[in-house]
Amino acid sequence: MVTMTSSTPLAAYRITPGEGNLRTLRLDDSLIDLKRWQFQGERAERPTAFGAKWTGDPKGREAEFASDYPGAPMFSRRLADRLGDQLEKAGRLVPVRIAGTVADDYVLYVVESLIDCLDTRRSSQPKKATGEMKKMAFRPEAYPVDLPAFRVPEFPVAVCWNGWMLDLLKDILGDDVAGRLLWSPDPAVTPHPDPWGI
Repeated sequence: MVTMTSSTPLAAYRITPGEGNLRTLRLDDSLIDLKRWQFQGERAERPTAFGAKWTGDPKGREAEFASDYPGAPMFSRRLADRLGDQLEKAGRLVPVRIAGTVADDYVLYVVESLIDCLDTRRSSQPKKATGEMKKMAFRPEAYPVDLPAFRVPEFPVAVCWNGWMLDLLKDILGDDVAGRLLWSPDPAVTPHPDPWGI
């Protein structure tokens, strides 16, 4: 289990499935409901159910971190059971109905923590339609290092992950999970040039 200390390095990432022959889950129209809630907050109905189908090579392995959409991370039930105490600090786990299966073997992590920590002077201008920013910077004094993941009001449909959570996922999944660096206060570290791209 990860223990947070005052010396825990600050770093924000986008987490994606690894590069191997992995199958991922694609949400059905329930993604629209999730985005509506992410944009509108309590003015929109909170999503309580999701549906998805597998994509990718049918001979490939089913990813345990199974979503490549940045605002809708999906975990296998095994992974969610193992990390649930950490994940629930920032949101809730909602079952995903997968086409062609009976059991809810996957959950979607609805990240509810919306943190005002973006350094707008050092970040790129958000795209009008989505809020997407090619470059993100955060104010260290407001950065939520104790949360596994969070969203920011300027780009609410994307989940930012703390580096320690990426490390924890890599310890469990190895190369089946990857991270794209969004930000670090360390000037020697270079963020990914297109962190939200495909």
